Amino acid sequence: MRNGIPQVTPHLRLDWRWPEGLRAMRHRNFRLFFFGQLISLSGTWMQTTAQQWLVYRLTDSQLSLGVVTFAAFLPVLLLSLFMGVIVDRFPRRRLLLLTQSWFMLLAAVLALLTALGVVEYWHIIVLSFLLGLANALDMPARQAFFADMVEHDDLMNAIALNSSVFNGARIIGPAVGGLVVGTLGEAPAFAINALTFAAVLAGLLLMRLPPFRKPEAGGSGLRELRAGLGYLRSDRRALGLVSMVGMLSFLAFPYAILLPAVARDVLGTGAEGYGALMAAMGVGALGGALGLAVLGDRRHKGRLLHANRLVFAGAVAAFGLSEVTALSMAALVVAGYSFITQLAVTNTLLQLLVPDELRGRVMSAYTWALGGFWPLGALLIGALGDRLGAPSAVLLAAGAAFLLAVLGWIWFPEVRELR
Repeated sequence: MRNGIPQVTPHLRLDWRWPEGLRAMRHRNFRLFFFGQLISLSGTWMQTTAQQWLVYRLTDSQLSLGVVTFAAFLPVLLLSLFMGVIVDRFPRRRLLLLTQSWFMLLAAVLALLTALGVVEYWHIIVLSFLLGLANALDMPARQAFFADMVEHDDLMNAIALNSSVFNGARIIGPAVGGLVVGTLGEAPAFAINALTFAAVLAGLLLMRLPPFRKPEAGGSGLRELRAGLGYLRSDRRALGLVSMVGMLSFLAFPYAILLPAVARDVLGTGAEGYGALMAAMGVGALGGALGLAVLGDRRHKGRLLHANRLVFAGAVAAFGLSEVTALSMAALVVAGYSFITQLAVTNTLLQLLVPDELRGRVMSAYTWALGGFWPLGALLIGALGDRLGAPSAVLLAAGAAFLLAVLGWIWFPEVRELR
């Protein structure tokens, strides 16, 4: 019973099975989500690796890599803020079933086109744009769904564990994807990805969730959107978290789209080497996510966030300067660690700050800042890579990351004091 309202049991605990560092796993719904995601996201990273390699093989252009990313995230830039209103109005599980089914269909289409030998660059652009349409809804729905699966006190642990599964898949998927592409070609990687979505769909269907309580009518969708943005403007902490993610997504984070060019043209490796670079980034990100899961509640989160912005800048700079595969992989391990730590801490702090009735809209602003500005940055760094070379473009991204780390410390002192 909470506030006189009987509570259904979506957060059923099995305390004796899981240690404190994995306490979100005590919730049955979160376990279903976790293991379904582990399988599905491994396929997604496999497809990402294969698709980027296919694009570079077809076009021999670094800008083309940026255009594909731009097409995939343009709908996020245009639509994700409005999608937050939908996320607050409809059951999030139903929304995720819709988006995950759409992802499965698109992966199957790409596999078929590639297997038939008729795939062209424009096919990948169109399919990437259609993927982005679903992502504009999937990203805020997924972020808000954590509050449906676990109790409020376990949010940090759930987000960190979800980051760990995301980045565990980031190790498995690219490594396997590189091997599959190198031996069998791109089409099998796309087909395997389509099949893996069955796991996350099954997990969603097996969940036992409380009945959805539709919020009271708050006027038009535009008015509800304004209410969410008004909250961001009124809270300097939330504004600082979202705006810094947006600026980093535009100027620094998209350096990773140049990995195929660095692998082939600088390090002299093939698809397997590219997969190894992607996997190295995933190893670091997994370490960051697991560290937050175990120690996250004991850290000064605001200062941890700022420290990892500086570490990220240094690691990206080291990657841009390296011409040795082992050193490049080491730099990517550190970059992956600091990147995911930033995102997990930012996500958690927002989830803890935001009122429940605004959760979908505020988290849509976060996903808009993260995923919406990424395509613009991808176009910029892709163009710089073609003009200046991939290493120089990566170094410019590192310089931007360092400058933003310093400016964030100065502009938003409220954020660095968050615990």
